Amino acid sequence: MSFKSLLVCLLVLSLSEVVRSVSRLGKRDFERLSAEAIEELAAHPDPVRNIDPSNPSSHLSKILIPRPPDTENNTIVREYIVSTLKDLNWHIEEDSFNGTTPYGVKRFTNVIATKDPAASRRVILAAHFDSKFFSNYPDSQFVGATDSAAPCAFMLDVAETLNPLLEDRLERLRDSEDDDDDGDDLSDTTLQLVFFDGEEAFKDWTATDSIYGARHLAEKWASTYITSETHTKRRLTRWSQDTELSTIEHLILLDLLGAPNPLIQSSYIDTAWLFDEMISAEQRLMSSGAFDFQGEGSVRSFFISRTDGGHFWGRVEDDHVPFLQRGVDVLHVIATPFPKVWHTLADDASALDIPTMRRWVLILRVFMSEYLGLIPESNQRRSPVQKATDDLVSAFLRTSQLRSRCTSSTGTRRQYRVQTQG
Repeated sequence: MSFKSLLVCLLVLSLSEVVRSVSRLGKRDFERLSAEAIEELAAHPDPVRNIDPSNPSSHLSKILIPRPPDTENNTIVREYIVSTLKDLNWHIEEDSFNGTTPYGVKRFTNVIATKDPAASRRVILAAHFDSKFFSNYPDSQFVGATDSAAPCAFMLDVAETLNPLLEDRLERLRDSEDDDDDGDDLSDTTLQLVFFDGEEAFKDWTATDSIYGARHLAEKWASTYITSETHTKRRLTRWSQDTELSTIEHLILLDLLGAPNPLIQSSYIDTAWLFDEMISAEQRLMSSGAFDFQGEGSVRSFFISRTDGGHFWGRVEDDHVPFLQRGVDVLHVIATPFPKVWHTLADDASALDIPTMRRWVLILRVFMSEYLGLIPESNQRRSPVQKATDDLVSAFLRTSQLRSRCTSSTGTRRQYRVQTQG
């Protein structure tokens, strides 16, 4: 074997080890919530309160302003996100850096909110909080309601809703003397919210004019090594953790959500099971009647089940790409086709549908609760017979997924950001 061939083999082995270390946990066991627990999550707090654009105190209203990077409005929105999460006692990191754009150097700031910074692992729920830059009026008034003000409001709702459950679990972890004796340490996974800055291109979408914040953060975490000496407050697991990137279980990225009748497909085979879990959460909410709102009757699924051909599309470039390239498992929750208002002034409050956003909020509440094993008190009181019954019902729902029909559009086909095959 030549020296060059040896180097190539070593590089392949090294990259394989990175991917293995990032994705080593595989599938998680989702703790199915009881009907009572789902009803509790669906009712409290009021899911409309945080996402109603007509309510000036809602999370959505606070974000729904023009907010390109390195502008006063961008700072206003960032400070609102930070203050909201600080009030909930989340650890905040503001990751600021300068980036070169077609309009010169701009200042970007990612917001990273972590409920338990001492946790050895984390699941990330993410979206971008910036809006697209337009140089001329009136285009400069673009507010990006679906892109991605609404997803950011969903994330703040998840933080508010799950915060008491996360606090309770954190208290139990702190009081436990043997919190590492459960074999797989799944209880030590925390929730981290990442609000990316600079997702949008300033001119044309290219590898250098796009996803500024995500590119910077992925590179930073890939080169930030974790040791017991440098991270004395981190609860390190029995595994060897190399970098901050290797502590990510999954990155769940939200984008282009809030318009009615979205269609969501499974993008990557490694997270197809996670996509199915989100469908399961939707179906159980649907069966419980939680989606009955403002006189609405039957509703169709947001998701194209994999049995109906909605799988492994994975071609839309977004903030997940730098993480995916470094071996992080990604669940990309993005409407395809894009909303008709994409990158137009019509992507404002009028493009949003409250029943649709309410459904997204409820799906994310249940999905993230079950991912993290956060069990409301009503669920903890289930008898073994009740738990077995609920598990059987959940299994039935998963195997009899609602069929989503993707109708063809007669309108002009949107141009998509297409990720080339590597």
